[in-house]
Amino acid sequence: MRAAVHTAAHEPMRIEQLADPAPRAGEVAIDVRSCGACHSDLHVLKGELPFPTPSVLGHEVAGVVAEIGPGVRDLAVGDRVVTSFIMPCGQCGQCSRGMEEICERFFRFNRGQGKLYDDDTRLHRTDGEPVWMYSQGGLAERCVTPVTSVYRVPDNLDLADVASMGCSTMTAYGALRHAADVKVGDTVAVVAAGGVGSGLIQLAAVFGASTIIAVDISDDKLDGARKLGATHVVNSAEVDASAVIRELTGGRGVDVAFEARGAVPTFNIARDSVVEGGQVVVVGIAARGTTGEFDLATIARRKLQIKGSYGAKPRRDMPVLLDLAARGHLRPQDAISRHYSFDQVQEAYDALNRAEIQGRAIIDIT
Repeated sequence: MRAAVHTAAHEPMRIEQLADPAPRAGEVAIDVRSCGACHSDLHVLKGELPFPTPSVLGHEVAGVVAEIGPGVRDLAVGDRVVTSFIMPCGQCGQCSRGMEEICERFFRFNRGQGKLYDDDTRLHRTDGEPVWMYSQGGLAERCVTPVTSVYRVPDNLDLADVASMGCSTMTAYGALRHAADVKVGDTVAVVAAGGVGSGLIQLAAVFGASTIIAVDISDDKLDGARKLGATHVVNSAEVDASAVIRELTGGRGVDVAFEARGAVPTFNIARDSVVEGGQVVVVGIAARGTTGEFDLATIARRKLQIKGSYGAKPRRDMPVLLDLAARGHLRPQDAISRHYSFDQVQEAYDALNRAEIQGRAIIDIT
């Protein structure tokens, strides 16, 4: 099969021929149709998140089941599926207590070493050299993943439209539902209107937020945010964004501010935009060593809550999101602004690095 192989930080990915991967017990092989271009991949490509090489990135996968491993039930060859970037083992302490979004084995084996849970990769060059996997390694014609991360796609949804649901939309849902527990009538700010920010805006509207303020430095992204449901937009390159957010909320600030970029300036805006007792939810993945600041006395006096959120609970939440999309309440396709062919995969990430992508870009593999 063809795969986009990452070999070193700041070097372009190369399309190579790898051996076709095969599933083992409890796993599924998927012929990839589409894969979203996520900023987490970009962090790896730039060396900001350590990960072994050579490796195949890509974790927003939609495709067709090609083969099932021993013990897999409820899926069949030919099923149209989408994956979650979190691949819960279902057995570790975190999974056992309902915290599968921080599955211990996922972080130990996959994020730490590029392997699946038998301590081995499924990807190899044709000479047998191992190639490591970032989640399922979806920037390839075929990938293998645990069945716990695979979900059937309703017949009325296009695969390319739902590819990004397994990361950007699921990450947004986890932040809104589990970290912040946004309720009807709440006021929210989304600081950075990129891929995850677009999902936050869409889902905040689904959740019934009364005010949704999108903040970004790009007028194009802010125009897109309005189309996705933002009630107000603020260009933080032109104004003091936190001050404007307070003005828009009658001087009080928002109930929840989501930081969706993983950067100090966006964290500062979110931190300074919330009401007394409000929540600052950090969703964006920052480069290692990035440090945000806050005044401990202010945090205590204003009873601020600063939370982290790393995705949703796949086995509980992915079926909910797919049902919302099937019924038309959620339209992930509205956040997709560009499609690239597989041969243009590096161009997609270069555009992402230049902050040119509104919402999500999709790489059409086959």
